[in-house]
Amino acid sequence: MAKIEAVDLLRLSTGAMRGHPLRSILSMLGIAIGVAAVILLTSLGEGARRYLVQEFSQFGTNILQVNPGKTETHGMPGVFGGTTQKLTIEDAQALARVPLLQTVVPVAMGQARVEGNGRGRSVFVYGSTAEFPEVLKFDVGQGEFLPPGDPRRGASVAVLGPKLKRELFGVENALGRFVRIAGARLRVIGVMEPKGQILGMDIDDAAYVPVATAMRLFNLEELQEIDVLFAHEGLTEAAEAAVKKVLIERHRGEEDFTVISQSEMLAVFGRVMDVVTLGVAVIAAISLLVGTIGIFTMMWISVGERVSEIGLMRALGATAGQVERIFLTEAVLLTLAGGIAGLAFGLATTGVVRLVLPAFPARAPLEYVAAALVVSAFAGLLSGVGPARRAAALTPVEALRAE
Repeated sequence: MAKIEAVDLLRLSTGAMRGHPLRSILSMLGIAIGVAAVILLTSLGEGARRYLVQEFSQFGTNILQVNPGKTETHGMPGVFGGTTQKLTIEDAQALARVPLLQTVVPVAMGQARVEGNGRGRSVFVYGSTAEFPEVLKFDVGQGEFLPPGDPRRGASVAVLGPKLKRELFGVENALGRFVRIAGARLRVIGVMEPKGQILGMDIDDAAYVPVATAMRLFNLEELQEIDVLFAHEGLTEAAEAAVKKVLIERHRGEEDFTVISQSEMLAVFGRVMDVVTLGVAVIAAISLLVGTIGIFTMMWISVGERVSEIGLMRALGATAGQVERIFLTEAVLLTLAGGIAGLAFGLATTGVVRLVLPAFPARAPLEYVAAALVVSAFAGLLSGVGPARRAAALTPVEALRAE
C-alpha cells in the first residue's frame, strides 16, 4: 500500500506540474539560479585558490622576500611606502654572509625598450646576479646566465627571455649579438628556457642584466627587493629572524623593511579566499531564499486555483494528510528539478571556463555540489509546508461550495 501511495503521490504531483508548465518553470527558475550561483562561484573560488597555490609553489616555500619600507606603518613597501634607509647591494652582501641563508639575490627592475636586429619592444628588465635562476627555479636554455662576481660592478651583458629573443632575432642565434636596453649597448650571453606566465606576468618576454647595470639604467638608488633562499620550510622562522637581525643592525636599529615568506603569502591568499567563500555563501543563500519565496508564492496560488480538485479528492476519501503530502511532494519535486537544472548549468559553464582557460583549474568541490542539492530539497519542504497545510485544511463541503 505504501509503495502504491508513493507512486500515486509522484503521479499526481508531476501531473500538476505538467498541467501548468510555465508556472512550474518560473517556480524552478529561482532555485536553479541559486544552485547555479553556488556551483559557478565555488568553482571559480576553488580554481583561484588552486591557481595561486600552483603559481607560488613553483618557487618553493623556502624563500623570503625583503622589501624596503614597513608595511605596518606605511601601507605598502617600496616606492609607495617610503623608508628610513634604502635597501642596498651591501645589505644583500651582508645577508649572504649568514650561514643559515643559502643564497641571497638583490633585485632591481624596470621597464625599458629592448632593441636588436633592427627590431624592438618594451619589456620588463630584471637586474640581478648569477644566483637568480637558483632562487626562482629558472633554467638557462642557451649560453649562460649573468656572470658571478662583485654585484656592485655591472657588466655590459644581457640574458634574454625566449619570447623576447624570438621577437628580436627569430630563429637566428642571438648569442654574441648586441642589444640596446634603455639606450645602453649590451652583449647577449644567454637565452632562458620557457617559463610561461606567473600571476599574469610573462616571464619569457623579459631581459635580465646585472643588478648594478639595472640600477644605472633606471637611475635607481635602492633595490626593489632582496630574495633569500634557505634550506627548507621548517627553517622559515629562523631565517626570518636572521634576516631581521642583520638588517636592523645595518639600519641603525630600525626595522624599516618588510620580510615576507612564501608560506605567509599562501596563508594570506588562503584568508582572502575564505572571505570570498563566505561572500559566495551569502550570495547563494540570498538566491535560494528568493527561489524559496517564489515557490511558496506559486504553490499558494496553485492551492487557490485547485480548490475544486482538493474538494473532489476529499469527497472521494482522501485524508487531510494525503492532500498535504501531495502538495509537499510537488514543492520538493519543483525545487529538486530546479536544483538539478542549476547544477547542470553550473557544471557546464565550469567546463567551458576550463576549455577557454586551461591553466585555470576551475572545479566545483563535491561537498558544495551535494550541499546545493540537499539545500534545494530542504527549500522545497520549507516553501511547501504553508500551501500544503492550507490545502489540507479545506473540508470537502467548503471546497466544493467555493467551486
